Amino acid sequence: MGSSSARRQILTAAVLSGLIAGSALAGACDPQAVDLRGPFGTARFSVEVADDTAERAQGLMFRDHLGRSAGMLFVYEAPQRAVFWMKNTLLPLDMIFADAAGRVTRVHANAVPQEETPIDGGEDVQFVLEVNGGLAAAIGIAPGAELRHPVIGQDEAVWPCAAE
Repeated sequence: MGSSSARRQILTAAVLSGLIAGSALAGACDPQAVDLRGPFGTARFSVEVADDTAERAQGLMFRDHLGRSAGMLFVYEAPQRAVFWMKNTLLPLDMIFADAAGRVTRVHANAVPQEETPIDGGEDVQFVLEVNGGLAAAIGIAPGAELRHPVIGQDEAVWPCAAE
């Protein structure tokens, strides 16, 4: 195994350990964190919330670093078709698309930095979580996983904040 491959495996193991071990999730939601659960267990990302047009347009553009368990949660007022691109984005990102209930509907892995080709998240998207490229696959995040955050309407949430 080459040193690059070994470093990548060690980094992936460290990231997974930090995300899953660091996600002893209490019933109350943290407005600065997104919790995910699925067959992989649970994971928590500290997030910045982009919930208006200007914040969503800026996204993670021009940043040269994103913490290993950090991300950005894009919030739309209502479900809609969500289309992203990577113009002026310097980091590869995974885009995790979710419906109004917080159910992951699509995952776009390793979006290419600076690429202007549209990335279509599909219809009925209300939330998009962007994290470092490769993490969704490394953790096992896939359609059907559940996302939890206080901005999700708790009456319709598949994983409400009060749930353990």
